[in-house]
Amino acid sequence: MPIERRYLLSLVALGVASPSLAWAADDPTRTERAIGNPDAKTTIIEFFSLTCSHCAAFSRGTMPEVKQKLVDTGKVRFVYQDFPLDQIALAAAMVARHLPPEKYEPFITALLATQDRWVFNRGANPAEELWKMAALAGMSRADFDKAIADNGLRDWILQQADAGQKRYGIDATPSFVINGQKHSGDMSFDSLRKLIPD
Repeated sequence: MPIERRYLLSLVALGVASPSLAWAADDPTRTERAIGNPDAKTTIIEFFSLTCSHCAAFSRGTMPEVKQKLVDTGKVRFVYQDFPLDQIALAAAMVARHLPPEKYEPFITALLATQDRWVFNRGANPAEELWKMAALAGMSRADFDKAIADNGLRDWILQQADAGQKRYGIDATPSFVINGQKHSGDMSFDSLRKLIPD
């Protein structure tokens, strides 16, 4: 497990990030982010980090076919689960969750497609590049600053990641839980499709 990931989870263990957070049930930043038919026979939960190059490869190479052939046809409900590997990924996840829920999936898809601009560009300030992406999604600077400073949401994301790690043994990104079974690594469509019952 990357050092920063261990550090982030240690915040939960030390109580710096509270493991039992009270939040309003109608708080849109904490609601589940998913696409597809809620009554689909198969649920796929993707544990991903917005700074993970393997997650970006899955988003670019496999996810369009998953959406077209499995999600849009009603066979699969696809749930996005934040599993930030570092502080930059955590900040990006917080910003994504401060957007309206209907903008979440397009925004994270855009972030994963442009990692070379805001994650791996050594000459750039990641926070400022993230702000530019958020502005393109319609977020004001005030809302962006609010998202970055939302310690309650930060703690909640870390708590959810910790819970996923304990429940499913998540130790890498991307990891997929398909009807309760964990599968790790950037999968091709054919590999993923074999795990989906007809």
